[in-house]
Amino acid sequence: MSINSMRVRADAEALDVIFTTANQCHLPGIAVGVAIDDVPVYRRGFGRASMELPVALTPTTRMRIASVTKHFTALAFMLLQEQGLCSLDDAIGRHVPDLHDATRHVTVRQLMGHTSGIRDLYAITMLLHGTGRHVSDREMIEYYRTIDDRDFEPGTNWSYNNGGYVLLTAAIEQIAGEPFEEVLRKRIFDPVGMHDSLLRRWDDDFVPNSATLHMRNRQGEHTRDYMGMELTGAGGIASTVDDMLRWMKHMRSPVVGSAQTWQTMREPHRLGSGFITGYGLGLAIGRYRGVETVSHNGGVLGGSAQMISVPALALDVIVMTNGVDASCAQLANRVVDVCVEGLETEPEPGVWDAKSTVYQSPGSGRVIQLSPQGGAQALSIDGGPFIPVTPDQAGALRFPVTMDFIRQWLCLDETGATFFDFGNADRMDAFEPSTASLGSHAGRYVCMALGASIEVRDTSDGPMLSTCGRHGRADYLLSPLRSDIWRADTCGPFSLLGAMLTFAEDGQSLAFTAGRLNRLTFRREH
Repeated sequence: MSINSMRVRADAEALDVIFTTANQCHLPGIAVGVAIDDVPVYRRGFGRASMELPVALTPTTRMRIASVTKHFTALAFMLLQEQGLCSLDDAIGRHVPDLHDATRHVTVRQLMGHTSGIRDLYAITMLLHGTGRHVSDREMIEYYRTIDDRDFEPGTNWSYNNGGYVLLTAAIEQIAGEPFEEVLRKRIFDPVGMHDSLLRRWDDDFVPNSATLHMRNRQGEHTRDYMGMELTGAGGIASTVDDMLRWMKHMRSPVVGSAQTWQTMREPHRLGSGFITGYGLGLAIGRYRGVETVSHNGGVLGGSAQMISVPALALDVIVMTNGVDASCAQLANRVVDVCVEGLETEPEPGVWDAKSTVYQSPGSGRVIQLSPQGGAQALSIDGGPFIPVTPDQAGALRFPVTMDFIRQWLCLDETGATFFDFGNADRMDAFEPSTASLGSHAGRYVCMALGASIEVRDTSDGPMLSTCGRHGRADYLLSPLRSDIWRADTCGPFSLLGAMLTFAEDGQSLAFTAGRLNRLTFRREH
């Protein structure tokens, strides 16, 4: 069906059904807003703003929008470009001094589009220091003055990178000559009428009219666990449903930012290979059931958000939660399902028997695990969380539609597998997991560029890994996949934190890989 024959409407009762499980008064909840033709047609809050107080979430409650912040940060820089003060193609070293050569030459455009290849400071900070420890932007940027390598050459791949937006924040403050929150307020929030939106740098301070974030521990109990790092251009904005609906209306007919600026922000990046990433400047550009969408997801410890717009139908959706029991991305897609009549039918998945297999790339060293999880096939990349995957009609294992902007999939064959990573094909060999002991791998390893160490040891609880960075430490449980390859799972509250250790044959070094963070080298200390 063509876009012209699709009908858009808001059925409040049908939308209420989507949020049935959130409609309670004793747990964290969800705030949601829907607008059609720039008119809010559905505004609801479900659940509590805080489990400590009988205060309900409402469309006017401030909540973290997390990484939805990124396109605001991109726009802030673009507004400075419109004044002739900077350019998207500037090397970041022009605006942030004393960076190592591995970082200083990447461009602002590459940072915004996640194609820079530089190491991700958020990943480094949480993996080495653990969560809940105060680490400022200034302290994180110090890593870029000593890190002497990259995950990949700029422009050759795509990898989501919060650290790039820490650098962008520093650049914006340097160019504008004022704090980032003032840049956002004066140049974006006030002109658009987003008077309840602000930059909230820390999770553990006090901000009026704000929902509390709620994490869960391994026993299922709610806790106050926070990321710890300063949150600025990568994910620091707190906003409301009403302000976000104003913002998405503004995106269609902007008064802040030129037409050229907004066109550039919506243009997906093209890698050197010619592969189109599907990600612009802080915005994901994709398709959902036959309609083009502009969106972004965000998450912090204890909360998440999803913004999605269908420009051709003037449909805007914002979903935010102050807990961890709901997927805002899935809920937002269900809202689109209910509001739009005539969407394309989702293709039926292929036939698949869940497998439990491990693959390693002899070229990149990447390790992928397949495991049945809850009756479905799940996939983990380099010690990351197991994510459900489904086969398409050709048999390729694909991530959920909510992760469609991550252009990765796995194709299995008789002798192994090929992992397609934004157009780059990585051949992988299968092996069967085996039991092993640490043996001679036990010891202390150091990375001078990070000023960090790793200790691998046997304990009464089993093999353990402890990291120690400049601002704290973290502990992980180790389990062997092969004598030289070990999976590390965090002992902390954030289950997404995990890594893969690969020990060198000579026993003198190990590679520490964690999802998007590729093969940090630690050398044995003698």
